[in-house]
Amino acid sequence: MLALKLRQVGKSTGAILPKELLAKLGVQQGDELYAIETGSGILLTPSNPEVAKQVSSGERCLRKYREAMDALAK
Repeated sequence: MLALKLRQVGKSTGAILPKELLAKLGVQQGDELYAIETGSGILLTPSNPEVAKQVSSGERCLRKYREAMDALAK
């Protein structure tokens, strides 16, 4: 378990993420993290959940219309 230190940043509050956590998340300074509320707490992830939904929807469409997409690709 890693403890995060909260500090004042202007009129807001920021969390200091240790290097080990940044490496595990695969992010660096300037990247975005998304906070998702789950049944057991808050999940921090570098993956935008809205984009993930759109990609999943596009993949379903490609599978459904595979023959048409193959014909269009020629």
